[in-house]
Amino acid sequence: MSRIGVFVCHCGENISSTVDVEKVAQTAAGFDGVAYSVDYKYMCSDPGQSLIKQAIKDHNLTGVVVSACSPRMHEPTFRKACAEAGLNGYMCEMTNLREHCSWVHERTEETTEKAIDLVRMLVEKVKNDKPLEPIKVPIFKTALVIGGGIAGIQTSLDIANCGHKVILVEKEPSIGGHMSQLSETFPTLDCSQCILTPRMVEVAQHPNITLYTYSELESLEGYIGNFKAKIRKKAKSVDHSVCTGCGDCWTKCPSKKIPSEFNAGLDNRTAIYVPFPQAVPNKPVIDKDHCTYYQKGKCRLCEKNCKPGAIHFDLEDEIIEVEVGGIVVTTGFDVKGTDFFPEYGYGKYKDVITGLQFERLASASGPTLGEIKRPSDGKVPEKIVFIACAGSRDPAKGIDYCSKICCMYTAKHAMLYQHKVHTGKSYVFYMDIRAGGKNYEEFVRRAIEEDKVNYVRGRVSTVYEKNGKLIVKGADTLMNGQPVEIEADMVVLATAGVANCGSEELAQKLHVSYDRYKFFAEAHPKLKPVETNTAGIFLAGACQAPKDIPETVGMASGAAAKVAALFSQDELKREPLIAVVNRQMPPTFSSCVGCFLCETACPYRAIEREEIKDRAGNVIKTIAKVNDGLCQGCGTCVAFCRTKSIDIQGFTNEQMYSEVMALLND
Repeated sequence: MSRIGVFVCHCGENISSTVDVEKVAQTAAGFDGVAYSVDYKYMCSDPGQSLIKQAIKDHNLTGVVVSACSPRMHEPTFRKACAEAGLNGYMCEMTNLREHCSWVHERTEETTEKAIDLVRMLVEKVKNDKPLEPIKVPIFKTALVIGGGIAGIQTSLDIANCGHKVILVEKEPSIGGHMSQLSETFPTLDCSQCILTPRMVEVAQHPNITLYTYSELESLEGYIGNFKAKIRKKAKSVDHSVCTGCGDCWTKCPSKKIPSEFNAGLDNRTAIYVPFPQAVPNKPVIDKDHCTYYQKGKCRLCEKNCKPGAIHFDLEDEIIEVEVGGIVVTTGFDVKGTDFFPEYGYGKYKDVITGLQFERLASASGPTLGEIKRPSDGKVPEKIVFIACAGSRDPAKGIDYCSKICCMYTAKHAMLYQHKVHTGKSYVFYMDIRAGGKNYEEFVRRAIEEDKVNYVRGRVSTVYEKNGKLIVKGADTLMNGQPVEIEADMVVLATAGVANCGSEELAQKLHVSYDRYKFFAEAHPKLKPVETNTAGIFLAGACQAPKDIPETVGMASGAAAKVAALFSQDELKREPLIAVVNRQMPPTFSSCVGCFLCETACPYRAIEREEIKDRAGNVIKTIAKVNDGLCQGCGTCVAFCRTKSIDIQGFTNEQMYSEVMALLND
C-alpha cells in the first residue's frame, strides 16, 4: 500500500504569488495513497529538508512528491534528503510548479487548478516508481589531452601534478601552439616565449606525462572512465632516441624553399626541420611532401651527414592503443586563409599581412629578428594601417561572431610598432573596441593616449596600390561618414579566429557536438562550460570559441579539475535513469527480436549486441543490450523499438501512462 508525502513549496513568492499553495497542499491530502501533505516557505532550505526527513520517519512514507521549482536545480538535493531518512532516493519525484505554472500564468483559479493537476500526476507516477541504485563504473586513471598549445600544456601539468598519468598528443612536431608564435602578450607586454618555454620543458620532463608529438587521434571507443583510444604516431623518419639535435642534417638539406608554418610563410625552412629554436622536442622531422628523396628517390644528404645514424627513411606510421578514463580536447584555433580578403588585396600585395605574420615580424626569433620590415623590400614602414574585424562580425563573410582577441592584439601591435619605429605613424580602423578583461581597457587607452596610435571608427572598403603605396579607403563614422584615405607602407589585418581544419572530423571521432562554425560545443554554456554532451570528454581553450591566453589557461585548469575530480574515486556513480532491454528469464523469452533499430538510432553508441546461447553453447538468438557506462537516458531507442522491448528506468511506459490517466480520470 502506497503512503505518499506531498511537500508544496512557496519558493518565496515565485510560486505563491500566482498559486494558492495552501489549497494545493490541502487538496493533495485527499488524493488516493497520500498519507501526508504540507506547504512550506522554502522547501530546499535546511528546515524544509528536515521537515521532509521527519515526515518520512513519522508517517512511514513509501514515496515523496516535492512540488517546487526545476528538478534540474534541486532534484539531487531532495533525493539525498530522502536517502538520509531511509527512503530510496529514486522514490522521490519533483513537480515543477515554478517554470511550468507560476511563471507562465497570472494568479487565477485556473492556475491553482493546474498546479493541483501537476501534483496529482506525480503522485500517480511515484506509486509506480521502483527503488533504483546508482550505476558503478570502474575508472582507468589516465587522461588523454589532445592538443599541445598553452591549453593542453596547462591541462596536462595540472592533472599530472595531481598525481595522475597523462598522455599528451600534438599533431605538429613540437608543442607550443599559437602562443609560441607570439612576440609579447597583452596586457603586460611580457615575452611570450619567456612564459611558455619553461612550461613546455616541464611537460617534456614530467614523470607523469607521456608526450606524443607529430601524432593524431585515430579512433576512440568506450565510455567515461573506460575509453580506448588509438593514436597514430606519424613516421618522423628520424629516430629521436638516437638523435642529438645537432643540426647537421637540416643545414645540409638542399630543399630550402618550403614556406615556414611557424613564421606564417614569411620565410622558408628545409624539408628536414625543427619548427623553431625553443621547440619541444628539439629534434627534427622529415616533411615527406617536400623531401627530394621521398618525391624523387634521390638525395639522402641528411642521412649521410647524420653522425649518430638517426635518419631512417623506411620508418612507418605506428598505431598505439591506450586506455584512458577522461579526455580533454585542447586543439586550439586557426586564422582565416589568405584568399578570404580580396577587397583588402591579400595575396596580391606582399605588404598586406595578417596579425599572426606581424607577430613573427615583431618577434626576436622571427624572420627579421624583431625588426619591423616590409615583406616586399625589407624596408622599415613609416606608416602602418591596422584593420580590425577582418572577417569577424561580418555576416556577409559568414562569420557573425566576434573573434574576441583582435581588439587587444591590434592595440598591442600598434604599440609594438611605435616602440620599435619611433618616427612611424599607426592607424587602427575599428568597428567597436571590445576590451573586456582585467586591465584590458587601460591597455587600449594607453595605446591611444601614450603611444599616440590613431584610432578611426569605421570599416575599410578597399585597399589598392598606387605609386608604390597601399591606399586604404574607408569612412569615419564618428565624423558623419566622412571618407578617409590613407597612404600606407603596410596593412595588417586582424583576421578572424576560426575552428581548426579537421575539427569536424575530430568531433565525429569523439562523438561530441559542434556548432555551425565547427567549434566544439559545451554541454551547457553556464553550468557545464568545460564539459561536452559525452560524459568524460572535456573542452579547454579556443577549440570551443576564440579566447585569449588568460581565459584559455583558466579554462584548462577548470577542465583539469574536472578530470582530477573524476579520478579521485575508484568507481564512478552514475544516475540509473538509463535504458533497459526486456530481460525475461530465461533470456530466450525476451521480447527483443534483434532488429537493432535502436542500435542505429542511439546517438551515444550505447546499444550492444548480446548472443543468447543454449546449454550446448549454440547461438540461438541475438538481442540488444544497453551499455550502462555509455547510455545517457535520452530515450531515442525507446521511441524506435517496434516491439516495445526497451524502457527508461524512472520513466517507464507504466509510469508515463499513470500520469496521463491521472488527468483523464480527474
